[in-house]
Amino acid sequence: MNRRERETVARRLLERTPPPVPPELYGDAVRLGGRMLRRRAAVRRLLWLVLLAAVVAFVLWASAARPWVQPPSDTTPPLTGW
Repeated sequence: MNRRERETVARRLLERTPPPVPPELYGDAVRLGGRMLRRRAAVRRLLWLVLLAAVVAFVLWASAARPWVQPPSDTTPPLTGW
């Protein structure tokens, strides 16, 4: 097929009337799409809540454990020369 024949075939395909769509298909698509959007929003809220809880837990742990402070030594240096 040369370019002109391909263009002619493509125009014929585009100018054809689309097959009929069942009327209940639109309602089903809207209902399922709304459900999917609500589900995504709920998952997004849940993930933000989990992230917030993790940050709060880390801040509470860090303020109680104070990992940046050097722990006290358990032994004393030997005393010599007494």
